Amino acid sequence: MFYIRPIARDDLPALLALSERSGAGLTTLPANAERLEQRIERSFAAFAGNASKADACYVFVLIDGGSGSVVGISAIEAAVGLSEPWYNYHVGTQVHASRELNVYTAAPTLFLTNDHTGDSELCSLFLDARHRRAKNGPLLAKARLLFIAEFAALFAPKVIAELRGRLDADGRSPFWEGLGRHFFAMEYSRADYLTGIGQKAFIAELMPRHPVYTTLLPAAARAVIGEVHADTLPARAMLEAEGFRYEGYVDIFDAGPTLECFRDNIRAVQQSQTLPVKLGEEDPVPDSLTNDVVWLVANRSFEGFRAVLAPAPARIAQFPLLPHAAAALGVGDGDTVRAVPVSPRDRL
Repeated sequence: MFYIRPIARDDLPALLALSERSGAGLTTLPANAERLEQRIERSFAAFAGNASKADACYVFVLIDGGSGSVVGISAIEAAVGLSEPWYNYHVGTQVHASRELNVYTAAPTLFLTNDHTGDSELCSLFLDARHRRAKNGPLLAKARLLFIAEFAALFAPKVIAELRGRLDADGRSPFWEGLGRHFFAMEYSRADYLTGIGQKAFIAELMPRHPVYTTLLPAAARAVIGEVHADTLPARAMLEAEGFRYEGYVDIFDAGPTLECFRDNIRAVQQSQTLPVKLGEEDPVPDSLTNDVVWLVANRSFEGFRAVLAPAPARIAQFPLLPHAAAALGVGDGDTVRAVPVSPRDRL
């Protein structure tokens, strides 16, 4: 059985291995042992209640219960931009008009902003390709939403998610080649890596402060503004099913979209239920032969947070957990869990 838990210090080698497989564009998961160790320590401080909102980062890992190995990672930043600058572009419009010449033009533009400063962020989502099956993706991605639902006061009224932008067949960003390269004397992967390890001062020093007219960019760069990497399409669909929407903000390097939703409007926050546990016996009938649906289920512990997928009827007053699932969650008869059905369309 696969389950979610907070990251542990001895997960660092596995986390480094995952980061090396994640490729360019996943800024918050750099292949840098020192930076990843700092991330783990920040998570430890957050789960211990010793971190300010500016520094709190809750990091979760997906565990293969059979082997005990770490096969995925996801995280929540409690508030972005308070300890390190948070930049993105807002896609806007600059209007030019002349009554005398009877000329009116509306030019699409990119404005450098810090508008999401203070918002909470869903980040660092990566699942090993060998385990992208059996709804492991929704478990890894959406367990965070049950954590937010249970501990809402720790998070901002708005939650955002930056998605990886579209790259070409050679792993290059058309947007970077059309814009960023003119201001940064480095490859896209290098700029992305420096941002991931916290070296962001160069952005403020080198990025143009005036609006960028997108009509001056190459067609290939314009075409990817707000578009996502092919591997990120399922993650975008899952977020949109939870109520997240694109509101015109994009990454400054690859122009990937930022999706956002008010915390209390997220589907899992609105629709999750707290239910008492009813322990059952191991069912000899396979789940696929019953009328059960798949639920995302989490215990209600803070430091000992756990989440699993479990079958149950669509309408219940108690959650019928089998012993192996209850053991993974660390709950027993009469304890309460937070649960929400998983959409049949969810995948990653």
